Amino acid sequence: MENQINIPTETIELPSKGLVYPLSNPLSSGKIEMKYMTAKEEDILTNQNYIQKGTVLDELMKSLIVSKVDYDDLIAGDKNAIMVAARILGYGKNYDFTFDGEDYSIDLSVLDNKELDESLYTKGSNEFLYKFSNTNNTITFKFLTGVDEKKIEKELEGLKKINKNSSPELSTRLKYIITSVNGNRETKDIRFFVDNHLLARDSKELRSYIKQIQPDVNMVFTTNSGEEVAIPINLSFFWPELWDSSSNSN
Repeated sequence: MENQINIPTETIELPSKGLVYPLSNPLSSGKIEMKYMTAKEEDILTNQNYIQKGTVLDELMKSLIVSKVDYDDLIAGDKNAIMVAARILGYGKNYDFTFDGEDYSIDLSVLDNKELDESLYTKGSNEFLYKFSNTNNTITFKFLTGVDEKKIEKELEGLKKINKNSSPELSTRLKYIITSVNGNRETKDIRFFVDNHLLARDSKELRSYIKQIQPDVNMVFTTNSGEEVAIPINLSFFWPELWDSSSNSN
């Protein structure tokens, strides 16, 4: 009989605390279990098909998650927490990178989740009320999930085929973010509102508010000049320089 080898796992606290997921969804626990990265996951990171399709990081996270959850149910901020955890479990907590010509080293383990104003949340519901200050229109909105992102991508691809010069990404995303306008939940009416009645300043105001309240990881660092900027994240986030140099040597 072959010996069974158990791969260690860790429990990750989601920035949303599970508040935005239906109570029947296991993500409502606010936690997710992940395993340590193995050679199998490194194969995923070098899969050219995934890289070309832009899905390599999503495929990596799916492989690392042990909990019985649907990855596409996750909102963006929770995905960011899982990505940071994956990097720590795979290659350690220290992340070295170059920004604006200067070298930095960040301890990823000290990155905190954003503090949530839980009074704005209804447990088990991904919907929030907002009233525009300029026009007094009242809407409800949601945080986009992986399912929403796929629908948006598919719609944008279709629009691109009709008009190669078309780039309606912002308005298309808003049509999925907004779930009602002045109590009206009809999809066609929400789309008409976004295209014809949503002022640019209201759009900016809403996006700023969403950024303020949405769950996420505080992915910022302080530069040597004292400026707070986002930590650069790309494929090199999962590939320490030691691996790169050794893989290129003969």
